[in-house]
Amino acid sequence: MSDDEHLVWTRERSEQIADCRVFKVRRDFSADPREGSVHDFYVIEAPDWINVIPLTNDNEVVLIEQYRHGTESVSLEIPGGMVDPGEEPPATAARELFEETGYEAAEVVFLGKTRPNPAIQDNWIHTFLARGVEQRREPLNQGTEWTRVRLEPLARIPALIEEGAIDHSLVVAAFHWLALSGLAGGKS
Repeated sequence: MSDDEHLVWTRERSEQIADCRVFKVRRDFSADPREGSVHDFYVIEAPDWINVIPLTNDNEVVLIEQYRHGTESVSLEIPGGMVDPGEEPPATAARELFEETGYEAAEVVFLGKTRPNPAIQDNWIHTFLARGVEQRREPLNQGTEWTRVRLEPLARIPALIEEGAIDHSLVVAAFHWLALSGLAGGKS
């Protein structure tokens, strides 16, 4: 038995306890691998998400400002959203970019993927760089989504993170992926 197998809990049964439109919540009853006692755990079942860092040819990042109900405040972020059934993450990145900002990309490049919160969620977030973005129209701003576009020089992003203007952990992780990629500045 590998070392990891000693850590794996065995799910004995599950029940769905909530359907919240954009995610579901299930309650799992799983056996402790050490002595077999059963405990309950709650899991948020969500579709995969995307984040996209839109970069103009002038090395400006197209950010969005959007009200977030969890914090009851306006958050400075990059475009992002859920991958629709049957849609591939790069297509979601292009779609969300256009819907939330009105910008289109010349190229969408995959940077990486991470688990948003593996303690309670089952999904991935896929991060993309959109290069050569150009504004084609105003943000769609329909339904419950209302965004305002804000351009910032790419070089200013670390300061915005450091001072707390950008505090969304998945956005910070996206800029980390960009730094690791070596693609910052829109060059390969």
